Amino acid sequence: MNGDTQWMTAGSGLLHIEAPPESLVTSGGLFHGLQLWVNLPAADKMMDPRYQDIRGGQVQLLTSPDGGALLRVIAGSLDGHEGPGITHTPITMIHATIRPGAEVTLPWRSDFNGLAYVLAGRGSVGAGRRPIHMGQTAVFGDGGSLTVRADEKQDGNTPDLEVVLLGGRPIREPMAHYGPFVMNTREELQKAFDDFQQGRLGTIPAVHGM
Repeated sequence: MNGDTQWMTAGSGLLHIEAPPESLVTSGGLFHGLQLWVNLPAADKMMDPRYQDIRGGQVQLLTSPDGGALLRVIAGSLDGHEGPGITHTPITMIHATIRPGAEVTLPWRSDFNGLAYVLAGRGSVGAGRRPIHMGQTAVFGDGGSLTVRADEKQDGNTPDLEVVLLGGRPIREPMAHYGPFVMNTREELQKAFDDFQQGRLGTIPAVHGM
């Protein structure tokens, strides 16, 4: 549903599928979703799986001082405000809606990297106002803040700049991935496939009556 988040820690294995709500399937319409994969450190790769059902009303809602930006803190923290998503790799994930012509500068942990992915609209990032638009990702350099600005004029069907701001502590470990599995070595990938085929993945209770 609108603004809801499924937050999963795959760990030792978790089968999942994302599908639009049944009411939308029967009535028709557009359903936009964003899937983010956050790597686990090697020491935590095989931890027990976990699932969080985060509804839109549970996220931490903040506004910029001038009211030009609405910030939804989904995971991690922003200036002491905690989001509901529990992460094992320290990250921050924010969905920001920025009104035309508005600019927001957010404090950011200096040991985190920083990314901005534009869901809709157009604007600019950084002190140099590098342009960015829907479907593009900006990678910020070192520093203790992120700056995003919405263009004065937006597309007719996109009234505001919608952007996801992401950052986390770099793990800096080797990574091997194939299909749905992400491990550290090719040998671990083969073991993951074997575990899947032998039915050794983790389980969690069903939710939403499924």
